Amino acid sequence: MLEEKIKSLSNDIFSEVVDIRRHLHANPELSFEEYNTSNYIQHVLNTHGLTYTKGWVKTGIICHIEGRNPSSKTIALRADLDALPITETNEVPYASQNKGVMHACGHDVHSSAMLGASIILNRLKEEFEGTIKIIFQPGEEKLPGGAKLLIEEGGLKDPDAELIIGQHVFPEMECGKVGFRSGMYMASTDEIHLRVSGKGGHAALPHQYDYTTLAAAEFMVSCQELHHSMEKNTSKAVLAFGKIIANGATNVIPAEVRIEGTIRTLDEKYRDRVHQMLTDEAKKMEEKHHCKFELEIKKGYPVLNNNTTVTNACIKSAKKFMGAENVVDLDIRMTAEDFAYYSQEIPACFYRLGTGNKEKGITAPVHTSSFDIDENALKFGSGLMAYLAIQLLGQLPLPVK
Repeated sequence: MLEEKIKSLSNDIFSEVVDIRRHLHANPELSFEEYNTSNYIQHVLNTHGLTYTKGWVKTGIICHIEGRNPSSKTIALRADLDALPITETNEVPYASQNKGVMHACGHDVHSSAMLGASIILNRLKEEFEGTIKIIFQPGEEKLPGGAKLLIEEGGLKDPDAELIIGQHVFPEMECGKVGFRSGMYMASTDEIHLRVSGKGGHAALPHQYDYTTLAAAEFMVSCQELHHSMEKNTSKAVLAFGKIIANGATNVIPAEVRIEGTIRTLDEKYRDRVHQMLTDEAKKMEEKHHCKFELEIKKGYPVLNNNTTVTNACIKSAKKFMGAENVVDLDIRMTAEDFAYYSQEIPACFYRLGTGNKEKGITAPVHTSSFDIDENALKFGSGLMAYLAIQLLGQLPLPVK
C-alpha cells in the first residue's frame, strides 16, 4: 500500500531530516536574506539528484519532480525559508548561532519536512502521474510577502500548478496530529503607521505647545470605539495599537508621537471600511488638536481561504494516512500568512502540523524565544505531505468550485 511505502521511507530518512532541521534552526536568516539557507537546501537537493531552478525572489528555489506523463497535470507544495528577529533562549545543541535571529515560527520545520517529502516523492516517481512543483519560498514574515513576489515572477507557471498545499507548525497540538479547516481560515493583515507632530514644550505652559500626546491618545480611543460600533462581531475583525513612542517626560510634551498597529479582518469589504475610518479620524483629530497627522496604512496579506473541494480531499487522505482520530477540525485564526496569496490564485489547502509534546515540556508558542518542537513531527510532516501530493494528483481534475 502507498501509505505503508511512504511511512517506511519517512522512517528511513528520519535521522537525515532531523539533521537538516537542526542545521537550518542553528543558522537562521531574516526575510529576503536567506542566501546561506538557499545554498544549503540546494546542496540537499543536489545530494538526492533533484532538479530545480533557483533565484526566485533572489533566494527562492522551485524543484520539479516528474512522474509518469509529466506534462499531464501539476500540483504545487510550498515551504518557507525565513526566520524572525528574536533572540533564542533554548539551551539545545542546535540553538541559533546568529545572535538576534531565530526560527521561532517553525520555517526550519517546514523546509526540512518539505525536503523529506521531496526525497520520498523522488523515490516514488513511478507511483504517480504528472509533476509536483515544490516551492521553497523566501520572505513569508515581511511585507509585501515572498509569496506575492514569487507569483509575480511566474512561480506558479510553466508548468501551471492546478492547486497548492502547505503546512504550518502548531505547538498547541500534540505531535502525531494534524488539523484542517475548509473555507475561510486566516485573516488579512495590514499595518498602521501614524506620526502625530506639532510644537512641543513645557507641560506647565499649555499655550505654548500642541498637545501631541493627547491627540494621539484620542485618535486611538476614537478609532477603537468606532471599530466596535462598525463590527459587532469583533471576533472576526481586530484593530489594535501595539506600539507608541512619545519621548517626552513628566513635564515635557514631545513634538512628535509615533503609533503603530494592525488591522485583521475576514472580510475584504470591512477591511476597506476600516481603512477609510482611520483616514477620516486622522483628518478629524488633525483639525481638532491642530497637530499634523501623517497616516500610512501598509496593505498586507489577504484573507486565506481553503478551497472546500481540495481541503475535503486532503482531510480524507490525512485520515487514511494518520488515522481519523489524529485529524482534527481547526478554528478560524486572526493571524495571517502570505500563503493567502496562493489561495487567491489557485485552489489551496493550508493545514496545521502538531509539533507540541506536553510530557516533554514542548509547549512554547510560535514567535517566542523558547519555541521548539517534538522532532518526531518531522516524520508526519514529510510523510503526510508526500502522501497528499500523490493522492491529489491521482484525483485530478477535481470538481473545484
